[in-house]
Amino acid sequence: MRLRALLDTPSLGLRLLGGEDELDRTVRGVMTTDLRDPSRYLSGGELVLTGLAWRRAPEDSERFVRILAAAGVAGLAAGEAELGSVPDDLVAACAQHRLPLFSVVEDVSFASITEHVVRQVSSERAGDLAAVVDRHRRLMTSGPTGGGPEVVLDLLGSDLDLRAWVLSPTGRQIAGSTLAGAGPELSTELAARLAGEHLAAARSGRRGPHRVTLEGAGGTFSLFPIRHDGRDLRQTLLSDWLLAVEADAGDWPEERLDLLHGVTQLIAVERDRRDAARTVRRRLAQEVLELVQTGAPPAEIAARLRVAAPVLLPGLGTAPHWQIVVARVEWEDGDVPGGPVAQSLLEEVLVDPGTFGPEPSDRIAVAHTGDEAVALVPLPVPDEPGESAAVGLHAAELLSVVQAPLGRGLADDGRLTVGVSASVHSAEGLRGALEEARHARRVAAARPGRVCAAGHEELASHVLLLPFVPDDVRRAFTARLLDPLRDYDRRHRAELIPTLEAFLDCDGSWTRCAGRLHLHVNTLRYRVGRIEQLTGRDLSRLEDKLDFFLALRMS
Repeated sequence: MRLRALLDTPSLGLRLLGGEDELDRTVRGVMTTDLRDPSRYLSGGELVLTGLAWRRAPEDSERFVRILAAAGVAGLAAGEAELGSVPDDLVAACAQHRLPLFSVVEDVSFASITEHVVRQVSSERAGDLAAVVDRHRRLMTSGPTGGGPEVVLDLLGSDLDLRAWVLSPTGRQIAGSTLAGAGPELSTELAARLAGEHLAAARSGRRGPHRVTLEGAGGTFSLFPIRHDGRDLRQTLLSDWLLAVEADAGDWPEERLDLLHGVTQLIAVERDRRDAARTVRRRLAQEVLELVQTGAPPAEIAARLRVAAPVLLPGLGTAPHWQIVVARVEWEDGDVPGGPVAQSLLEEVLVDPGTFGPEPSDRIAVAHTGDEAVALVPLPVPDEPGESAAVGLHAAELLSVVQAPLGRGLADDGRLTVGVSASVHSAEGLRGALEEARHARRVAAARPGRVCAAGHEELASHVLLLPFVPDDVRRAFTARLLDPLRDYDRRHRAELIPTLEAFLDCDGSWTRCAGRLHLHVNTLRYRVGRIEQLTGRDLSRLEDKLDFFLALRMS
């Protein structure tokens, strides 16, 4: 489409401020950004929408426009909501660089302009696939007669013979083709691997589509990011969907690539609409969290829970039990707030990875504050005495499937830690559950790794204490007990450390320990005697056994 066509649609609220001689430029896409330098996200031909949040001083305008012009964008549309009107310095900069400039009236959303441009561009380039945009309204409608992303994926399959899936950043399948004979479903394992490859490629700065060939996958996949704004990648990477296409896009003509990029923009609008639908649940979680943290009376919290339960579990007759899950995302430079990222991640992670579609997340309410997100997870209780209760969440299983892809997205500068409380059956228990989940998360944070979780069951164990021992105390304690044994093992290959570990693991049983190590009991007694001689400790005493046990755990 041509830029001048935008002025022929009054409902878009666009007014031309400069560049009338350049209105025959072709628009190939649209992007919304408030980054000071969005060049890495531009490929040329875009209509750039901006709210002007990047402008801190008049001289910023020339630099911003120069970057857009160098990237070959088609035009710039600036919203009037931030400053009331488009500043003169921006008008002058666009004139200097011959960049067409539009203003957008305050009551027209960027989403409306995006939808219009995507629809026009896609219809012009799709040829026989114009049905994609003709059915755009149906795509965006949820419900039994709607369609959602499956409509577009079916058209890709029927008209281009492409198998495609919409995946979450953890690899959960959001949508897939519903056509008969479309082939086998994408396995959970393969979907997680594809998500990991996508996250790793995006963090490396490579532009999509990312082409990957995985061992045992049976072919090449092309991964298209589904995002439509220019925010810092770390703010959206761990929440944005991706489009996985079973094909090698490396030799595709430009027209086909344009079509797939148009499809991702359509799905991005759907992603944002579904995200907006979580607003009520997020607000409920925020209200409950504030009541709990400020020490509100249990009756007031219980009243709020009675409001939340029907929203989270429609049709449930009995008030549920609840669990609290706390997550924290931290970036090493501290420039990106982790709370919203952790919120989006919890809304995804708390859904069974084998569950299809977005709807299961409707039963989870997540709030965030600072770098921390807090999830209120309802657990239905049985209506009848003989029915089994719902199984609660377990930290050990929570991240098992998603740990690998998320670790690749966090790369070398991010970290996710999660804590899970026990279930509680009343408002009185929520404050304790919140503190329990936060303590568990701190235990997880003391462990190595980019993605770690801990549960309430660990808080009654020694592992609750070990992470909070200062590092210098740890080193001194373990060195005093274990260094003599390590030195002796290096000189004599006596295996005193493995012997000590096995002896403690067998609760001091000579027979069981000798059998495990395939030693004669007398040989075992000799080794234990040598350990006691080198350390001055007595392994028949409980206190000394405990000290050795803790030293081994902290080493």
